[in-house]
Amino acid sequence: MVDVRWIYEGILFLYSLSIIVYFLDFVQENRKANKLAFWLLSMVWIAQTVFLFSTILIDNRFPIATLTDSLFFYAWVLVSFSLITNKLFKMDFIVFFINLFGFFILLMHISLVARTHIIDQNWIKLVDEILIAHITFSIVSYGFFTISFLFSIMYLVQYYLLKEKKAVKWIWRLGDLSRLHQFTFRMISLGVPFLLIGIILGFGWAYTEDVEFYWLDVKTLGSITVLMVYILYFLLKIIRKFTGRSLALFNTCAFIILIINFFLFSRFSNFHI
Repeated sequence: MVDVRWIYEGILFLYSLSIIVYFLDFVQENRKANKLAFWLLSMVWIAQTVFLFSTILIDNRFPIATLTDSLFFYAWVLVSFSLITNKLFKMDFIVFFINLFGFFILLMHISLVARTHIIDQNWIKLVDEILIAHITFSIVSYGFFTISFLFSIMYLVQYYLLKEKKAVKWIWRLGDLSRLHQFTFRMISLGVPFLLIGIILGFGWAYTEDVEFYWLDVKTLGSITVLMVYILYFLLKIIRKFTGRSLALFNTCAFIILIINFFLFSRFSNFHI
């Protein structure tokens, strides 16, 4: 018999991938990404539906009697609405946020189940793996942000050399300005959903472990600040129509904030190293 822990892990993994791909579609209007995200989310829905009907048919109860059960049913409803909205109405903005909230609700359900089975070794492993996933997603996001920073630096160097009309033999190796700008945007488009999911997983772990003051921890607040700064990057680009050098400078400043959070704030954190 398949361990329930593995089912939960599989659902969370597929859900995370679908959110990342939906975000790429949301910011880049990529229809291929939309189709992939839809099928990933469909797999999540199928797994949740099997779980739901097994509870109804085997346990002979509808999962709404307790808060824990209600959260699972709520998450299933949100996934169902998301799939319907994506298929019929093509509203990418609302679909992404429905999925994000649904992921959070499902994680809360899993956290509550884990708290009630905390002496079970399998559930202890699940909690540990949520922590590992939190760290992994966060560090991977930092990797994407680092690459975006390097592209921005290359952009600024290229921009300066062209503006000063300085002929340098290796200038062509830096790449075209438009391509550097595009690559920066793509890396940040990947970094933001990874960091967002990493933060949500961190909250889920803290709730399960009943960690005091996690929400007000300096590293936690720093990570949220980093996320907000990079979201501001999208607002400046998409809504305010900032381009080129101004966005490259903004991204450079954003990376400095990231470095401060990673190296300095960790020293004052009770939970992060």
